[in-house]
Amino acid sequence: MERIMGLDVGDKTIGVAISDPLLFTAQGLKTIERESNKKDIKGIEDIIEEFNITKIVVGLPKNMNNTIGPQGKKVLDFVDKLKRKISIEIILQDERLTTVSAERILIEGDVSRKNRKKVIDKVAATYILQNYLDRK
Repeated sequence: MERIMGLDVGDKTIGVAISDPLLFTAQGLKTIERESNKKDIKGIEDIIEEFNITKIVVGLPKNMNNTIGPQGKKVLDFVDKLKRKISIEIILQDERLTTVSAERILIEGDVSRKNRKKVIDKVAATYILQNYLDRK
């Protein structure tokens, strides 16, 4: 069974979500603590192998006026490095407001601020992937 992976790439962490085998829903999988591009990409490669990932959707942070800012450039740089190591398709997905939405859901779920910090990127990755799946 094939699956799609969603990534929310930040400076300190990478939130990871994967689809169900039928490509209907996204589930948060884990948060990778950033160490180095080499280790971060190795962690992603391990997930690709374990879950038979056939496509990756990466959240691209854009400014509200649709331009790419400094954080977006960092994500594009990471995606370029990732493309050199893996051969599956990588799709960039506009992620404006996904972290805001993820934060709202966690607050509504009464998750403490301390615990929100631990899972926010994984939840944001789930939003990114679910938005992609819903559009398909």
